[in-house]
Amino acid sequence: MAGVRLAVYCDYSYRRDEDGGLWAELAFVRFLVALAGRFERVTLVGRLDPARGPWHHPVPPDVDFHPLPHYRSLASPLEPARALVTSLRRFWRLLDRVDAVWLLGPHPLAIAFALLAALRRRPVALGVRQDLGAYLRNRHPRARALHVAGALLEGAFRLIARRCAVVVVGSAMARRYRHARPLLSTGISLVSGRDIAPTAVDRRWDGELRVLSVGRLDREKNPLLLADVLARLGPRWRLVVCGDGPLRGDLAARLRELGVADRADAVGYVPLESGLLELYRSSHLLLHCSWTEGVPQVLYEAFAQRLPVVATDVGGVRGAAEGAALLVTPGDAEAAARALEGLAADDQLRERLVEAGAARAREHSLEASTDRVARFLADALR
Repeated sequence: MAGVRLAVYCDYSYRRDEDGGLWAELAFVRFLVALAGRFERVTLVGRLDPARGPWHHPVPPDVDFHPLPHYRSLASPLEPARALVTSLRRFWRLLDRVDAVWLLGPHPLAIAFALLAALRRRPVALGVRQDLGAYLRNRHPRARALHVAGALLEGAFRLIARRCAVVVVGSAMARRYRHARPLLSTGISLVSGRDIAPTAVDRRWDGELRVLSVGRLDREKNPLLLADVLARLGPRWRLVVCGDGPLRGDLAARLRELGVADRADAVGYVPLESGLLELYRSSHLLLHCSWTEGVPQVLYEAFAQRLPVVATDVGGVRGAAEGAALLVTPGDAEAAARALEGLAADDQLRERLVEAGAARAREHSLEASTDRVARFLADALR
C-alpha cells in the first residue's frame, strides 16, 4: 500500500549468483515477491548462504534484500547463537529505513526483532504458517529437549501475538492465536489465476493410473507411506514421486522391499513453471500423506489443474480442502488406497470434487491471497 515501507522476516536462506542476482531456496518467496507490489517498498530479511550460483526461485531485482548471517539449522544451536548478535545489529540498522515489520515464526529471531521494533516504535505484525510443535515432533521424534524448546518458543510467540496483528494459515492456527487483535486466518496460494485450468483436463481412466506425490522427502511428510499405499493398489497403478530430501534413499528401499519399485518413478525436485504443471495435468490423482502441515501448496496446485486429490486430515488441510478432496487419517495406508480406488471408479464424485477444487483455487489464487494479506497488514500496521 502507498506510503508503507515494509520489512518481512522469515527464516529462509537466499543465495547470490555470480552476477549478483538473488535466489531463494523455498517457493514461499513467490508470495513475498507478489506482496512487494502492494506496498511502497518491501525488504526481505533472511539468511544469506555463502554458496554461489542460481537456486530454486529467482527474486526480482526491484525487491530489496537485507542479509543476515547464515546458519544451517536451529536444531544445532551453536551456529545460530554465533549469528545472533550480528543479526540483531543488522536488523536494528534496517529499522532506520522501514515503517513497519512483518515477522514470520515462531522463531527466536522473530521474537527478538519484535522487541527491537517495539523499542524503535515500528508497528509489528506476526505470521504463522504451521504448528511448530507438531513439526518438531515429527521431524525430530527423539529430541525431547528440542520439543520443550519449541513449546516455549511458541508460547512466547503467542504471548507477543496478543499485542500484534497476526496472519495465520488455516483454522487450526486461528484457534491457537485467537487472542490476537486483529487476526486474519487465510489460505496462502502460490498459484496464479492465469495458471488455473479453465476447463476439465482430459484424462483416460481405463488404462494405467498415475498417482502423483509432490513434496519434500522429509520425516514429517511421511513419504515412506507412499510405498505402502502403492503395494495395496493393483498392477495398473503407477506412482510418480516429485520431490527430494533425506528420505529419498529410504523410500527407494521401501519400494524394493514391498516389490513395487518397478511401478514407481522418483523424478526429484521439479519447478512449478518447468515441468510440475505438466505433471499435474498428466497424472490421474494426487496423494498427500504428511504427518503435519499448515496449508500445503500442493493442494492449490492440484486444484488449479483439476486433479482429484486424496489428502491426510492434518493441520489446515481440512479447512483448505474439505468438500474438494477426500480426506483420510494420517498414516493409514489402507484408507488412502481405498480412497484412490474409489475416486478412480466414480466419475460423478471426481467431477464434483474437481469443480469444487477449481473454485477453491480461484478463491485462493496468488493474486487473491496477496490482496487479502496486503490489505490486512496495511490497515493493521498503519
